[in-house]
Amino acid sequence: MTRSELIELVTQRTPGLTRVQTEIIVEAFFQSIVDALNRGEKIEVRGFGNFRLKQRSPRKARNPKTGEVVDVPAKKVLHFKMGKELRELINKR
Repeated sequence: MTRSELIELVTQRTPGLTRVQTEIIVEAFFQSIVDALNRGEKIEVRGFGNFRLKQRSPRKARNPKTGEVVDVPAKKVLHFKMGKELRELINKR
């Protein structure tokens, strides 16, 4: 599902809001998540899951084409852990 599809779906399910209003709400929601992660906070959405950043250590990798050793710098990666309710809904099928 793309962001625009999400906005369209939320607009259809909330008859009191226009598409523009829904777009503002969805954008604010995503921006709030990004801002919290940048502050080092963990995001917990009950019944859905948790988002947090993990630190990956620097490492050496190999270019598969040339075989040359390449240094991969340390970086932060997003980690999502599914909530119990979401896991049960997905595994129910």
